[in-house]
Amino acid sequence: MSDSASGCTGPRAVITEAEAEALVHGICFKTGPPRRLGVEVEWLVHELHAPQLPVTPERLEAAYAALRTVPLRSALTVEPGGQLELSSPPAASLMECIGTVSADLDAVRAVLARDGLRLVGLGHDPWHTPRRFLRERRYDALETCLDRDGPAGRHMMCASASVQVCVDAGHEEPGPLGHGRRWWLAHHLGAVLVAAFANSPLLARRPTGWLSTRQRTWARIGPARAGAPPLDGDPRTAWARHALDAPVMCVRRDDGPWEVPEGLTFRQWTRLRRPRPPTRDDLDYHLTTLFPPVRPRGHLELRMIDAQPGDHGWIVPLAVTAALFDDPQAAETAYRAVKPLAERAGPLPAPHNPLWAEAARTGLADPELHEVAVTCFTAALEALPRLGAGTEVTDAVAAFQDRYVRKGRCPADDLLEPLRTADGRAYRKDTAT
Repeated sequence: MSDSASGCTGPRAVITEAEAEALVHGICFKTGPPRRLGVEVEWLVHELHAPQLPVTPERLEAAYAALRTVPLRSALTVEPGGQLELSSPPAASLMECIGTVSADLDAVRAVLARDGLRLVGLGHDPWHTPRRFLRERRYDALETCLDRDGPAGRHMMCASASVQVCVDAGHEEPGPLGHGRRWWLAHHLGAVLVAAFANSPLLARRPTGWLSTRQRTWARIGPARAGAPPLDGDPRTAWARHALDAPVMCVRRDDGPWEVPEGLTFRQWTRLRRPRPPTRDDLDYHLTTLFPPVRPRGHLELRMIDAQPGDHGWIVPLAVTAALFDDPQAAETAYRAVKPLAERAGPLPAPHNPLWAEAARTGLADPELHEVAVTCFTAALEALPRLGAGTEVTDAVAAFQDRYVRKGRCPADDLLEPLRTADGRAYRKDTAT
């Protein structure tokens, strides 16, 4: 979620409504042969030996100061609640992307371990309540804005973590790798990815009834800020319209707190020109304050996958997603497999529709999502050698498929299993007495 954009406003040219719409239309999908891949891995940072204990802000600050001296190829950023994110540079291949991020994570873990801290792959913190670590005007404004709709925004900002896979927008022309097909596929395959990689079933140490509590949190943030546009038209036009009709999070100022208007869309801002006229820089900033499940930023940023367990768990969703988008045969298989899911989604855009809700609640226990996931993982496994994936990657995907996908399970089930066993023991004891 780290979309840091700098500063405030300078004496830049005012932008009109028509110019704003044309700019968004022109920059959201950069088409061409899919050749680049990226990943953004977010992590919770916990005590090495006692993760249930909160890490003090002072310890986090000292650890992050030490990390800033470490040479990394990936961009290192800190989330509002102190989560850590590594964003890879664009890679020419899957193995290049994995190699870069793996090396950077090794370096980060070594520094954190010296301070008694560790990276934890969970979609939502199961122990700690949301707590702001960063005190910046951007996050002050975001918190004020999201608080109007309830506590979900603070959970998203301060207690969640994800694996975000970035793929090229695709070809201009139709076909399995065409940008229109990839846009549509991302929003329906996205529900399958939510279900397969759900890894956040706990809140305040208790089950929430959702396998991906993180995705439930996103669904509780309004569709204008955290939803997709309609999928029944041209993707560029739909996204440009959606972006301009989304509410402005804040009006930045060089001095003092930023103003947080209520109900002012960017389109209205260009027309009213109050509280000051918007600029191109304001438009660029506005786009970073929108958090749909699939965000077009020239490329497509898939934002629906929970952070995964283990040091290398993030590699599996990266590899599976890359295969299903960039191998033409696998892309065609995935497209055909998810087509029946469109009826369950209904007219509501993701993630605010029944399909995405069921994926987050029950994961692959849903028979249809289970069937589609098996098909997609099988296609991905067949495609990965064609994309140059090494055996360690294909073995990891195969192991995930055998442990979870074929059995209709997800990583969240591992977290719930001890609780289910404990409940069963308590029940048997109660009935015996």
